[in-house]
Amino acid sequence: MSWIAIVPVKGTRDAKSRLDPITARTRLALAFALDTVAALRAATEVRDVFVITGDHGIGHAFSALGASVVHEGRGDGDPLNRAIRQGLAAARTRDPAAHVAVFTGDLPSLLPRDVDVALAKASAFKRSVIPDADGSGTVALLALAGVPVEPRFGVGSCAAHERDGHVPLDFPLTAGIRRDVDVVDDLREALRQGVGAHTSALMASTSLAISAVDDRSLIPSGTARR
Repeated sequence: MSWIAIVPVKGTRDAKSRLDPITARTRLALAFALDTVAALRAATEVRDVFVITGDHGIGHAFSALGASVVHEGRGDGDPLNRAIRQGLAAARTRDPAAHVAVFTGDLPSLLPRDVDVALAKASAFKRSVIPDADGSGTVALLALAGVPVEPRFGVGSCAAHERDGHVPLDFPLTAGIRRDVDVVDDLREALRQGVGAHTSALMASTSLAISAVDDRSLIPSGTARR
């Protein structure tokens, strides 16, 4: 089955504001997104990855990974869901016969094999959803070709997506695919699980002051998982 993944990337100085007091959190947010896209590009069942961003200055970094970059347009309503709708439209214009999967751009522990497992599970349902580690949010929203999908990311999004008919896909709480990073505790857990090359390199940088992640043993040179 052919899948197109859609990843919204905020790419502004306000990105991951809840990671304060960590310095360089904007760089961390970009690293998370790059690792997410890299894992998706490496997954066997993903044909293409569309990155939706309003930051023209970061598009080249995703293009270098082989992603298709769509510059976010202006409009009314919640900017995240608006960007996702734009990405879904672009993906379905590219290939109306492809299935679509929206992934949040803050999954530094995401593994290609988890993506392939998720897409295999999702193929059994018209609509499906993967909850975050807390169970209330959404890390992935999936739909088969031609099936309408309305993104409802935000507080309580998993329940909102379930009400729309998205079936929750079963993954362990410890799976990297469920570990989105919003706050410092999330980052600590992602580091324990292992993160991608971009996040690992940034965390290991001596120029990055990470006062909030006080356990320095969580930032070894071998943190990267892929």
